[in-house]
Amino acid sequence: MIRAIIVDDEYLARERIHKLLKTFEEINVIGEAKNGSQAVKLIELEEPDLVFLDIQMPDFDGFEVVKKISPKNQPYIVFATAYDKYAIEAFNIHALDYLLKPIDEDRFKESVQKVLKHFEVQKNAAFNEKLMKMIRDFERPSEDYISKIVIADRGWEHEVELDGVLYIEANGNYVNLKTSDKTHLYRSTMNALSDQLNPKDFLRIHRSIIVNKRYVRKAIYLNNNEYQLTMKDGGELISGRSYKKVIQQYLC
Repeated sequence: MIRAIIVDDEYLARERIHKLLKTFEEINVIGEAKNGSQAVKLIELEEPDLVFLDIQMPDFDGFEVVKKISPKNQPYIVFATAYDKYAIEAFNIHALDYLLKPIDEDRFKESVQKVLKHFEVQKNAAFNEKLMKMIRDFERPSEDYISKIVIADRGWEHEVELDGVLYIEANGNYVNLKTSDKTHLYRSTMNALSDQLNPKDFLRIHRSIIVNKRYVRKAIYLNNNEYQLTMKDGGELISGRSYKKVIQQYLC
């Protein structure tokens, strides 16, 4: 499902696009904005896949909207405007299409078909990349990854087998290793430890959380680019918004 936002300062223009999109079940409109500042806030919050974007609007225009969005949240853009003079600039920022108002229904359908084809290509490319990563991970010797962690505590050392760790959570300069009956404190950064874990078994769902895949019992999408993962022990973990695609690939 392609998550889309409509941005236009004219109510009737937003309604026109919304109505035309109802015939395409692959696209779900998740929000609307009537000016540039609203658009930027909504895009940063919802991280849509696609935005139908007017150019001339109050406060700042559509091109400024694109510039103000952080790179990691950049959606694909279809511009919709009453002026053809912006077409070259629109395609210079890699817009998928450029629609002139009043929007012709047949031309709109043609544009959406182009969008759907583009997303299908991207989906196939992402699948191929995931497949290649799985092959690379499979070919990488398991000895390259750690299977246990040695923890020093008051002069004593004991080993924690990673097979029994449900999830790992950042705790200042340490990490918590959560097992079914205990939480072990280990001095390490999340990034350093993540590089040592086998990706076949562990998945980072947040900058502060890594889960053991075998103990994930349920994953629910929360409608704001976050997932709620329920672990074997009943614990519930919330993913980071920037990890949405990683989790979607895991769930596929």
